[in-house]
Amino acid sequence: MIKIVKTTVKDAFLLSKLSVETFLPAHGHAASKEIMDNYIANNFNEENFVKELSNSNYQYYLIYYKNEIAGFSKVIFNTENENLEHKNVTKMERLYLKKEFYNLKLGKELMDFNIKLCKENKQSGVWLYVWVENHKAINFYKKVGFTQAATYNFPLTKTETRPNYVLYLEF
Repeated sequence: MIKIVKTTVKDAFLLSKLSVETFLPAHGHAASKEIMDNYIANNFNEENFVKELSNSNYQYYLIYYKNEIAGFSKVIFNTENENLEHKNVTKMERLYLKKEFYNLKLGKELMDFNIKLCKENKQSGVWLYVWVENHKAINFYKKVGFTQAATYNFPLTKTETRPNYVLYLEF
């Protein structure tokens, strides 16, 4: 019923499309359409995904529900954060689901999978940025055990930022 699969370079186009589809419901109202379109064009293009999927430090996973792609995650091992004293920590850069798969506990499945993966790779914890207005995500992360470590101004453009929390889960 639920399957989690590591992506490959062959999945770059799929990840590009899936990123847009899952990013906009959570963040589409964070800035003007022009700014969001520009952010998406610069960050979720196929070329970027080919580059990242070719780098073994970037780990992408797709989650399937009843043989249909429901979402994906991205973690980057050994990525320190200036607000954390811990070394050997993982940055969770993305954990997104398609809207029609909300409330099926798939986010928890994917999070648990990533936490297990981090522990297997001898990481001491995982951290992430979350937009302060994304209350659904903040509540989800807190239920998992994340705590606020700091704040961060996430850059959307060279001149536009949005306030984010740095959340951390120590193992």
